Amino acid sequence: MAATLCVKLLPKQGCLPLTQSVRHGSKAVTRHRKPMHFLKQKLMAVTEYIPPTPPAPPGAYPAPTTVVEESAFVRLLKRNLEKVFQDYKMVAVAQNNGCNANDMLVLKNRLHKHDIHVKFFSNKVMCSFLNETVYSNMAPLFIGPTVLFVSKEPKAKEMLATLRVSPQMILLGACIDDTLLTAQGVARYSKLPSVSVARGELVGSLNLLTSNTASLLQRHPAHLTALLQRYGTRQDAEEAT
Repeated sequence: MAATLCVKLLPKQGCLPLTQSVRHGSKAVTRHRKPMHFLKQKLMAVTEYIPPTPPAPPGAYPAPTTVVEESAFVRLLKRNLEKVFQDYKMVAVAQNNGCNANDMLVLKNRLHKHDIHVKFFSNKVMCSFLNETVYSNMAPLFIGPTVLFVSKEPKAKEMLATLRVSPQMILLGACIDDTLLTAQGVARYSKLPSVSVARGELVGSLNLLTSNTASLLQRHPAHLTALLQRYGTRQDAEEAT
């Protein structure tokens, strides 16, 4: 035990006596930490709190892709679309801006006179079908309510004339003879002559050439000789220069 020494100072006049305590000796360590029992160590290790792993921030990992099997109805619509692109040479896409049932019925009758039919397909099925075919560039046309105008012959002129009467229908583009055209391209295509007229013009130009050759050969041989000599002199002059 440490001893305590108390020293009393003599009181002075007008001052109270003071007492000072002084402690001598070193601190004695009386308690040591005992080692933990191994069973308690195991219990503490088993019951130790393990914080959960913080979740990854959004966008750190790609979203899981879920494969959705197509229904039988969607497969049927895709087969119908495939048949449409195989059987019809002109497939035009128009945007429907509030066309009611009566106006649509009148438009169908006017187009039917030119053997042009109207078909409706959902944009989801249409884009899914186009992405698997060579007509994938037509997918951006199918935004909002759309309508298909199809015909077995490219009748762009008749279709444009009918759509002028129906302002609710806006032509977006068309696929004519496996060629994708814009609305301006369809307008320029409608101004081209038909195949029969083009063939007639080609045959007429060929007949004109043959008739000119025959008439030239039937002229006097001296005239033909003069023409050949003039052509020869011109060629010689060009080679000399």
